[in-house]
Amino acid sequence: MSLRFILPLALVLGLFAYIVVPLLDNITLRWYVRDLDSRAQLLAETLRPPLSEALPAQDATRIGALFQGAMRDERLIAIGFCDHAGHLVYQSAQYPASIGCWSTPSAGGLYKSLAQLPQGQVHLSETPVMQDATELGRLVLVQDMRFVERRNTDTRRFIFAFLAVLAVLISLISVCVAHLSWRGWLSAVKDMLRGELMPRGAMAVQSANAPAAAAPPPEMQPLIGDLRELLQQYHLERQGDSGWNSEWTPEKLRGLLEADLAGDQVLVVSNREPYIHTMTDTGISVQRPASGLVTAVEAVMRACSGTWIAHGAGSADRETVDKFDHVPVPPDHPSYTLRRVWLTQEEEQGYYYGFANEGMWPLCHIAHVRPVFRSSDWEQYVKVNRRFAEAVIAEAKTDNPVVLVQDYHFALLPRMVREAFPKATIITFWHIPWPNSESFGICPWREEILDGLLGSTILGFHTPFHRKNFLETVDRYLETRIAPEASTISYGGEMTQVEDYPISIAWPEEHREQPDAATCRAQIRAELGVAPDHLLGIGVDRLDYTKGIVERFQAVERMLEQQPGMLGHFTFVQIAAPSRASLDEYQSFDARVRKMVERINRRFGSGSYVPILLKAEQHGQEDLQRYFRASEVCMVTSLHDGMNLVAKEFVAARDDEMGVLVLSQFTGAARELHEALIINPYHIEQGAEALYRGLSMPPVEQRERMKSMRARVKHFNVYRWAGRMLLDAARLRQRDKVMSKIDAHSRRKRRKGI
Repeated sequence: MSLRFILPLALVLGLFAYIVVPLLDNITLRWYVRDLDSRAQLLAETLRPPLSEALPAQDATRIGALFQGAMRDERLIAIGFCDHAGHLVYQSAQYPASIGCWSTPSAGGLYKSLAQLPQGQVHLSETPVMQDATELGRLVLVQDMRFVERRNTDTRRFIFAFLAVLAVLISLISVCVAHLSWRGWLSAVKDMLRGELMPRGAMAVQSANAPAAAAPPPEMQPLIGDLRELLQQYHLERQGDSGWNSEWTPEKLRGLLEADLAGDQVLVVSNREPYIHTMTDTGISVQRPASGLVTAVEAVMRACSGTWIAHGAGSADRETVDKFDHVPVPPDHPSYTLRRVWLTQEEEQGYYYGFANEGMWPLCHIAHVRPVFRSSDWEQYVKVNRRFAEAVIAEAKTDNPVVLVQDYHFALLPRMVREAFPKATIITFWHIPWPNSESFGICPWREEILDGLLGSTILGFHTPFHRKNFLETVDRYLETRIAPEASTISYGGEMTQVEDYPISIAWPEEHREQPDAATCRAQIRAELGVAPDHLLGIGVDRLDYTKGIVERFQAVERMLEQQPGMLGHFTFVQIAAPSRASLDEYQSFDARVRKMVERINRRFGSGSYVPILLKAEQHGQEDLQRYFRASEVCMVTSLHDGMNLVAKEFVAARDDEMGVLVLSQFTGAARELHEALIINPYHIEQGAEALYRGLSMPPVEQRERMKSMRARVKHFNVYRWAGRMLLDAARLRQRDKVMSKIDAHSRRKRRKGI
């Protein structure tokens, strides 16, 4: 009956779209053609004087340079020059051969200056080149028109949004009609739901006092089956969500793995290994690398066991593994297995230092360092991803393991593992920011990287903003079906759930033996040779240009300028673990940091006092905890970061509920730790003011801020982070099983119908 309302409205909407969309396309096309005509005329006028000098002299080199300079215009595809005879004399490298010496047609109206090439539609224009009233020839300009289609797409989206509003009206009308016309059908649905939802005891009481309900009509049977499945799924989700308000522990995470994922094997893949064995003068020593990734994921592996697959880079790594390249870790109380993968120097240089850290790292970080992409590096990146995928396949004991792929080093690995194990649950977490779609387009192998990542069951990012950027990037470069509300991507017959999962740390154990804050204050100040009441600031980072170390030191310098009373009473300790020292960009950054420290110390230092103490060396977790507890202020000034766990480690270390965190607004942690002093690290005065405010903040305010941050970090710990991903993976597995059964049932019904 509702068709009487739906059909007229649908016809109106269809007619409206049929009229408006082509009309708007035509109007906007006229605007763009006029704009390109103006741009072409302006460019031709700019090139005319130098061409008038170079053409008579037949100076091909100068003409080529002029053409090359003009090609910097992002919309300009090619330039050509034709003589009077219609011969193409000079042309840029990208000049299409099919155009030749193009001349403006006498007819054609709006479309006479447009042409269709294999790479898309282009705009053509010709301009005579004159010298003393003599025409030397014609300048032909070819401009890209593909941007018009992209902007027209935005216009269509607006129209479709408008149509969606009208669709809501259709739904409302349909509901009203259904409510008025189908009372008998709704009564049957209510009876069915009452029977499904009411407790059995209540049903028994009701049946004793009321006549028996009539059996539902046959047409209700399919709906009854669907509703029962939905109700069952609802109850399962309620049970799964019931524990989010409670504390997450290693035991709870382990129970989730066993209950919801049937205790499936967990395999972690990362470039950096959680434990490095190095050869020293006294024998083999074990180190923990300075890595937020290792800090977070290692706690999860201790809880879940399994196998961690990583690059063996330590000088004594080969001496400590068995014949299968395995070594149990942690060394003191082994709880999982570390499988090491060996790389040649050429592979490490191309895959890690080249493509990953000269290409992907600066591409994903807004730190004003240009990415570098080489084909040789890409080849090594593909090769190493294949090597690690083979290691995953070899370590898997079943065809449906849970594989946790970590970070930008292994963007291709999910697809490679998916091809071998279609049933595997592959959870990929991207630990660094994801750029906007236009910036990511710089990468020559963008489609291959996106295809690899979409081999994942779940793809996680730190923030909703990074997740949104990824969805827009996929929408721009791949043919997919994206459901923004559900945050899913359907690609190649498979679906990937894309979510934001803010990473965290493992909350320290309450009964762990460690010195208290007062002891740490005394020890650290004695080691540094300063007075017991000397004020300390702390920064802990890898020596990386994205961490804002230079801006941090500038803020310290500015604070000392504004507050001369701090001279001799404050020292900032910067612990900077060396990183990627073989790359030129990092070498120059290292030198810049050291020169800045020397300059500031010469300016403000006196005698044995220095305002900045740079410790460019690896430090263990116990040492870092002591520095965190001993310092008045911790500065995290990243220029662009995914999360930055140093901020959360500082908060977790301060069980005395003292200390102040100065935090960059460009970190993921700033979205959670609102009680920190949030700054723009590029604003040097703001950083200096926040540093001084932290050093002079009253104890009562420090406790209020720190207590709130500690409660949040403790509640949203790393086990909750991993639990969310594993729980989502379990739901997707359950959904796939249900959908498989439904598909099989539908096929059987169709066969019976035939």
